Amino acid sequence: MATDHIRYDVLARDALRGVLRRVLTDAATHGLPGEHHFFITFVSKAEGVKLSPRLLAQYPEEMTIILQHQFWDLVVTEDRFEVGLSFGGIPERLVVPFHAIKSFFDPSVQFGLQFEPSEAIAETPAAPKLPAAPAPSAVATPLSAPAAKASEKASDDEPVPPPPPGEGAEVVRLDRFRKK
Repeated sequence: MATDHIRYDVLARDALRGVLRRVLTDAATHGLPGEHHFFITFVSKAEGVKLSPRLLAQYPEEMTIILQHQFWDLVVTEDRFEVGLSFGGIPERLVVPFHAIKSFFDPSVQFGLQFEPSEAIAETPAAPKLPAAPAPSAVATPLSAPAAKASEKASDDEPVPPPPPGEGAEVVRLDRFRKK
């Protein structure tokens, strides 16, 4: 097999992260349009992730946040985003580098992006670096209608299933803490 000197896998991954960066930048500037809202799953201990010790103890492997009704001070830079959210009535500031993100899902339009888990985990300080083989690529993942409908129709008392692109994450449903 021929050697890929251009590294199309890296170019595609970076382009898909650019989509995520652009969507979050627009949300920071203009708010969320229509029914759009985002499930973002990331590796909790990836390099550059900043969580309070309380949240890190609750979500030691990965965490899924939902940006929907109430979040504040969303700041997007070239390599990360920062956002204020409330967990159990306690305000928290999260810093999430784009390389730590495992999945992004907007159930209002059934659009998802999934990044290979080893990609984010390999960038954590505790994990050994992978050899210089081609990096896993990110893929746009269309999600099934039943999975998207389940997340849309769940009431405040029902548990919300995690978005299909990620596994093992516990979804933090922020709606139950907000006035509607």
